[in-house]
Amino acid sequence: MDAPQGAGDGAVGPQGAGDGVAGPDGASGRGEGVARRPGSLSPSRAGDFIQCPLLYRFRVIDRLPEKPSEAATRGTLVHAVLERLFDAPAAERTAPRAKALIPGQWDRLRESRPELLELFADDADGERLARWLTEAERLVERWFTLEDPTRLEPAERELFVEAELESGLRLRGIIDRVDVAPTGEVRIVDYKTGKAPRPEYAEGALFQMKFYALVVWRLKNVVPRRLQLVYLGSGDVLTYDPVLADLERVERKLLALWEAIRLATETGDWRPRPTKLCGWCDHRAHCPEFGGTPPPYPLPLTRAT
Repeated sequence: MDAPQGAGDGAVGPQGAGDGVAGPDGASGRGEGVARRPGSLSPSRAGDFIQCPLLYRFRVIDRLPEKPSEAATRGTLVHAVLERLFDAPAAERTAPRAKALIPGQWDRLRESRPELLELFADDADGERLARWLTEAERLVERWFTLEDPTRLEPAERELFVEAELESGLRLRGIIDRVDVAPTGEVRIVDYKTGKAPRPEYAEGALFQMKFYALVVWRLKNVVPRRLQLVYLGSGDVLTYDPVLADLERVERKLLALWEAIRLATETGDWRPRPTKLCGWCDHRAHCPEFGGTPPPYPLPLTRAT
């Protein structure tokens, strides 16, 4: 099993902007802060609650710090490179140019997030960092075998989207790329630096994309023509063409999910859901499943369990 989404497939920079300290859910993932009630939902935090309600609490309400990981940081770096490549004229969007962007983007990333310096603090000879950067180069190069950037003119890159449903639930997130055809058809594209899931897990992988499609539909009254996941780790492209009924089902699922989050917030009943993904969790020391004790609940309880 691959590392959980967000550990190896996602990006802690662009995507974190939708979930982070100043983001929608009050979850930092990068340091402690003032506890707050959940105010909105992003794909990452919805996925957290589905995976493990207690993980959601630790990230969104307690805002416990998490150590940066090499895999997630590499994902952030690759996302930044692919975004910046489209600044160049179409004919100049080549693999060598993309790889040449990596050192500068890595410098910018370290400047904006000093905590990343600890990733290679014990790498005195720089060998581990060199291997890490080489792997980032491989991922960037593989993208050119899956898409041709000289033939693409994205309408949006790293697009922040937010919509409020009739229920009052706010949905938000950041879409890696939006392509719009001359006929007006919309394609939502997301880059993943991990491997494509097995077919039986494809529905879970598409949840994030359907989430974005729902937001776009609610904002623009347009159902995206295609959802596209580009897996740089395995060289696969997963596509799905949604229909309105898909988005309506996702909306119902999110409303039910939000009601469960609201109930847990009011009762303080956040139960762990142990899975194989626990091996990648930073919060095992606080988890009852591993003999830990959660921090005192920082919010007032308004409903009995």
